Amino acid sequence: MHWYLTALKKYATLDGRARRSEYWMFILFDVLFSFLSFVIGAVIGNTLSGSGELSGLGFGLFLFYLAVTLMPKLSVTVRRFHDTGRSGLWLLVGLIPVIGAIITLVLMLQPGNQGENQYGPDPKTVPGA
Repeated sequence: MHWYLTALKKYATLDGRARRSEYWMFILFDVLFSFLSFVIGAVIGNTLSGSGELSGLGFGLFLFYLAVTLMPKLSVTVRRFHDTGRSGLWLLVGLIPVIGAIITLVLMLQPGNQGENQYGPDPKTVPGA
């Protein structure tokens, strides 16, 4: 949960580096909270509509969560690219259908550069990072 909150606090920080653990723990909690917001929204929507169909209110809660967490998702991904020595513009590779997602996944799984790089000091050696 620490990494999720850290990424939310650094939502506007595109400089620096993010370790694999910071990135993947944020993604784990983001997927869990996305699922929970959808389920809670569906339950609320079904309760209020009474028809057993998913209402706009139910889906709206899910979309609201996605909108609120969009910038933190982008910023932690850019910082993860920085940790591997790549520019944040590599984020645009993810826009390529299918192959872009695979390339981004592979790059997110790679270990970061040891020592300082052009984006800052190694987060593994910085206390509290």
